[in-house]
Amino acid sequence: MSFAKLASALAVLAVYPHDFPSLTSDPCLADNFYGTYGGQSVFVAPHACFTGFATPVSGAFAPAEYPAANGTELVWVEQVALDASLQSQSPSFSPENISGYLSDLFASTSEVSLEGAQQALSLSAPTYAVLHHTATSVLLALPTPHAHRLSLVLPPTWKVYALPDAPLPIVPVEEPAIERVREILAALKFDPLVAKVVANISLAQIRNDIRWLTGEDGKSGIESRHSFSSGALTAADWLKVRFEETGAACELRPFLSGFAPNVICRYPSTVNTTATVLISSHYDSRGSFGSTRAPGGDDDGSGTTGILAIARTIKRLGLTFRSNVEIVAFAGEEQGLYGSRYYAQDLRKEDKNLTLMIQADMTAYHEPGEPPQLGLPDLIGTPEVHQLVANISAIYSPELKVGLTPACCSDHQSFHSQGFPASQVFERAGPIADPMYHNSGDLSSREGYDVEQLKSIAKVQFAVVLHTAGFDLP
Repeated sequence: MSFAKLASALAVLAVYPHDFPSLTSDPCLADNFYGTYGGQSVFVAPHACFTGFATPVSGAFAPAEYPAANGTELVWVEQVALDASLQSQSPSFSPENISGYLSDLFASTSEVSLEGAQQALSLSAPTYAVLHHTATSVLLALPTPHAHRLSLVLPPTWKVYALPDAPLPIVPVEEPAIERVREILAALKFDPLVAKVVANISLAQIRNDIRWLTGEDGKSGIESRHSFSSGALTAADWLKVRFEETGAACELRPFLSGFAPNVICRYPSTVNTTATVLISSHYDSRGSFGSTRAPGGDDDGSGTTGILAIARTIKRLGLTFRSNVEIVAFAGEEQGLYGSRYYAQDLRKEDKNLTLMIQADMTAYHEPGEPPQLGLPDLIGTPEVHQLVANISAIYSPELKVGLTPACCSDHQSFHSQGFPASQVFERAGPIADPMYHNSGDLSSREGYDVEQLKSIAKVQFAVVLHTAGFDLP
């Protein structure tokens, strides 16, 4: 497409490497930023914004009719980082394959009215547009109902990220917030009381909880925790009650019609402060296409039972905190980080004094013969928080081999994009190796599912809270 034609468009969509020089400092682009996905930053801006750049980057210039009125969404889809043992099992990533899966999507949701979306996109059926693609990613424009259901038809190793419906402010983590984390790092040393507290996490209770969430124990009746399923609502109610039993004040906070709600729980500070520490997981799951079963034992029943084990330990020991502590179980992660995106936006509007947040997503699996591990994001997040997690792991869970992982990103990305210090804990110092990733066989009773590793990572997450928030025992 010629630059003359681009110049006539009302808006231009452009995708640049996230660290491309001058992007975040250019005010025109900064006001039209739609987030970073797979290491690529997306902008939808007037053509004049791009005149300072001599050539298109990554061949990514395209006309854009976004944000569109009438219910159109942009969705980024990418091939996740896979271990070599899984790569041959994943369908090749190409626009042609995408088209086939989208045909399945439209056929499976034909009862949804698409009139408004068709008008917005000015496209003939099927109503979608491929706006940008690389060898491992694609940016799509879809009617909203289809965007929400896209994960139902994609291969399990293709991850979905929903773009916001309005530009995001480019909010870096400010220096005072980073300095607070540096101070915690500088003061960090072994605390025998912290070691005693985190050792109280119950392995037996974790096993019981994960089997309830997956339906393996035959008691919960849950077959799926997909965000649109009745099982997700059952899980949300159950989690709220369990967290409330530990002394937390909880709410089920809806964010989008049709989705299960976020489960937000708070432990108040015993001193007068607005400072808050947040740990989280996502309780929704994704299973094999064509199967109603989506147990989500590892993704992310592992992270969810980990934060629940922390809450149960808070109750058992009678812990109180000198900073506000939030424990959150998000929904909508598998459809595009929806639940965390809305909650992070809420916290930014409140100008929340959030010291840091850590998301636990997939913490239980490692390949047989591998040591227990902890992976930290190699790209998205706050390096100082990554370092704090690594140092605390070395102190309280030295059995974990700590390293970086390209398997990114979970709900911590929503907070990072709002300028909050954030990180993620993952099960492997490397790419995804779980053969049951996004599969209906994602159960806890299988080879490679290591509840001991789950507990070790939960100890790290808990110790971060204890060192950051401060605490007292009866």
